[in-house]
Amino acid sequence: MEAKVAGSASMSLGDEIVRRINALAAISETSEHLTRIFLTPEHRAAADLLMTWMREAGMQAHLDAIGNVCGRYEGERPGLPCLMLGSHYDTVRDAGRWDGPLGLITAISCVGDLNRRGRRLPFAIEVTGFADEEGVRFASTLLGSRAIAGTFDESALGSRDRAGTTMRQALTLFGLDPDHIGAAARAPGELLAYVELHIEQGPVLEAEKLPVGVVTAISGATRLAVELRGMAGHAGTVPMALRRDALAGAAECIVAIEEFCCTDRDGLVGTVGYINAMPGATNVIPGMVSFTIDIRTAKDSYRKLAVADIVRQIEEIVKRRNLKLDINVTHENRTVPCAPWLKQQVADAVAAEGFHVFELPSGAGHDGMAMIDIADVAMLFVRCRGGVSHHPDEHVEDADADAGARVLLRLIENFKPKA
Repeated sequence: MEAKVAGSASMSLGDEIVRRINALAAISETSEHLTRIFLTPEHRAAADLLMTWMREAGMQAHLDAIGNVCGRYEGERPGLPCLMLGSHYDTVRDAGRWDGPLGLITAISCVGDLNRRGRRLPFAIEVTGFADEEGVRFASTLLGSRAIAGTFDESALGSRDRAGTTMRQALTLFGLDPDHIGAAARAPGELLAYVELHIEQGPVLEAEKLPVGVVTAISGATRLAVELRGMAGHAGTVPMALRRDALAGAAECIVAIEEFCCTDRDGLVGTVGYINAMPGATNVIPGMVSFTIDIRTAKDSYRKLAVADIVRQIEEIVKRRNLKLDINVTHENRTVPCAPWLKQQVADAVAAEGFHVFELPSGAGHDGMAMIDIADVAMLFVRCRGGVSHHPDEHVEDADADAGARVLLRLIENFKPKA
């Protein structure tokens, strides 16, 4: 069902949220394609606008040592532990406008509603705009949330972007001190919980005809880099039976990965997102091919078994085709379960707003994967049209933005810390 029930908000927040989404989306590297990358001038302009909105909502606001935008709304007395809300404000290249900003702007608007009513709670509320979740510039994700969780790897400061600028240099140019990133870290006792509202980035809620969903877990992911080496040769003179075609071998591996993941394996998904064949000439048999594999599911045990099975199949294909194989794990994130006590409060807020409680895992990564090191986490998904994300067609209907805000505001006002 999709009832329209008056929520706890004293006014509709959807219009305000959509206006702000559009205003933030205007801050971009180019006017044609929304791109807002970590530690760029556009990133700084977005941070300044977000801090303005935070202050208008009654919060104290500042940039921390990694570039996170941090707002705090005190509770019934100063210095209380906080319920932390938020999401990221960086984007991928040629992005949609909702991924990240919806959760951040909705949290700001909810605090603004409390402030307009003079409502203080028995805990503080902090809203954080994480500086870099996507990892576009330095190929290292969750930088902002890892800094807050105290797990930032300082070796990343030496990473270089496409122009050769190191992260250390970029932080300095941004006006931050890379030697003080540790100052962004929060102690576990300062946070009562972390809750993030986010677009689903998938088609499930739309298929269920529901505006919101309760996230059960953020799926873990394993990424591998694969290189197959055969023998380059003339496309017209080497008989088919004598070829050691690395690209044909890679194609068989990719189909095997797809077929394996298409079986019913508890939500397992697999993606080959990049492939490169060398020497890359029309009339030359490819002698070397590299490609990536991304394997995800909400259960770590299934994911690890799946990766082992896929690697075994690749090894069999390579042996049969007389190729050489180099395969390495380049990234591994564990599954992050949403805390049952906190997930229940999200579900209660959904039900209280008149919506059917529907649970689903997140196949995409989120800042909660870092925040779980210092706090229990939960997530609320909002429906997005067609399940499209990381694309200019990414869209949330005004009514769904308002529904998400009403659920989040009800959750905040009725939040009870873990006993």
